[in-house]
Amino acid sequence: MSATAQSPFLPSGFDPTRPLAIVAGKGRYPILLAEKARAAGVPVRLVAFHGETSTDFYEDFPESERALIKVGQVGHMLKALKKFGAGYAIMAGQITPRRLFKGLHPDLKAVAILASLKERNAESIFGALAAEIEKIGVCQLDARAFLEDQLADTGVMTGGRDKIDPRTLEHGIRIAKEVARLDIGQGVVVSRGTVLAVEGFEGTDQMLRRAGQFEARDPLFVKTVKPGQDYRFDVPVFGLKTLESLRVANIRHVAVEAANTILLDKPDVLARARELKIQLTGYTA
Repeated sequence: MSATAQSPFLPSGFDPTRPLAIVAGKGRYPILLAEKARAAGVPVRLVAFHGETSTDFYEDFPESERALIKVGQVGHMLKALKKFGAGYAIMAGQITPRRLFKGLHPDLKAVAILASLKERNAESIFGALAAEIEKIGVCQLDARAFLEDQLADTGVMTGGRDKIDPRTLEHGIRIAKEVARLDIGQGVVVSRGTVLAVEGFEGTDQMLRRAGQFEARDPLFVKTVKPGQDYRFDVPVFGLKTLESLRVANIRHVAVEAANTILLDKPDVLARARELKIQLTGYTA
């Protein structure tokens, strides 16, 4: 059985000969995704963003298999997908949040989409983009596709006994789920019944820095998906950068939703977490 046939995150009838277009933001996520998709025998194309996508990653693609656009140029993105003959697309990697307010270059298609939205959050914006992609016959894939071996496991992943207080964990999951349901963010930091920080538009790393300023006892960082999560976009991602932010904030306990959180370069993340004495636990909700 092929690697693609084994994936629970690919649609029935998936055709591995049709190109997968990665609409790539910042960081390691789109790079790792490209590596995994190619290893599964799927041809990969790239839509990159000025000032966001890794230049080295972009230059690894032949000119005929890549496109470089500005953030907000939705029409250009759709033209690139058509040019590639893409059968599938995945949005991977963050776009700097402030670009929604400064540094956005909306074309006519983007202006029309933004004008149609009552609320502008990850779900509404990415959902509208996914709808436009689907209209041109390109299937938007689950963002976990090809990354099955990078997903969080259930239980303590870093070894040793579980040191997270069950009441603190229950509290953290409940608050995180409510925050996610309201489309505010995907993470919270709690300590002994107190909410220290909630992830907002600024992202995880800034939230962790705020939480660290309280120097609370036994803080716990909880990351989750929202109830009814659309797994085509905004799937929680945890990597080495987040570990460094946890180290600076002196937060030593982390709970992420198992099977739904991507640990980028998972073996490296777990090894580094053990070095930093940060316990990383996967929970089911």
